[in-house]
Amino acid sequence: MHIVDGALSAPVIVVGSALAVVGIGIGLRQMPMEKIPAAGVLSATFFVASLVHVPIGPSSVHLIVNGLAGLVLGWAAFPALFVGLLLQAVFFGFGGLTVLGVNTFNIALPAVIVYYVCRPGIVGGSPRAAALWGALGGALAIALTTVLVGLALAFSGEEFVPAAKLVFFAHIPVMAIEAALTGAAVFLARRVKPELFAVISSKPKEA
Repeated sequence: MHIVDGALSAPVIVVGSALAVVGIGIGLRQMPMEKIPAAGVLSATFFVASLVHVPIGPSSVHLIVNGLAGLVLGWAAFPALFVGLLLQAVFFGFGGLTVLGVNTFNIALPAVIVYYVCRPGIVGGSPRAAALWGALGGALAIALTTVLVGLALAFSGEEFVPAAKLVFFAHIPVMAIEAALTGAAVFLARRVKPELFAVISSKPKEA
């Protein structure tokens, strides 16, 4: 859901970049050493998943998996997703460097919101309940990202309002796909690696 260079007004770019810097700073402070491997994997997952995209006006439709990143990393999703966006802008020209901060904020803030809304259900429930919360988080992250993208476009000029509406409706199928993928990933993680969500396994240790 990359916004391209030249689509946003200067004030939107400045504000979005400033907010992204704040988020990255908080994320770096809240990234313990044990989260760095997960951050690297999720950054790479985002990088690969969003390479296949369909352009729609000043944005594009593609998988993001920011919901899963948020559920696992919390605020650390900001630097993880920023790295993926930076590499895409440099090597493939997706989005752009001037809008890098806005794209980071639009994708990473929903990940953090999903962390606070859905992670308690993942930690406290059964694997099946966790999968449902994960599915909700996957869809919610996409929905919130489309809203932020739409607001960024709308605040940049009335001519972008139709494109902002199109971005939301075009991503409804993506919400369903991300819900299924995130729910399945959370279910698998709760079964085989519950510590990824700070859940202590109740299985007895083998002698």
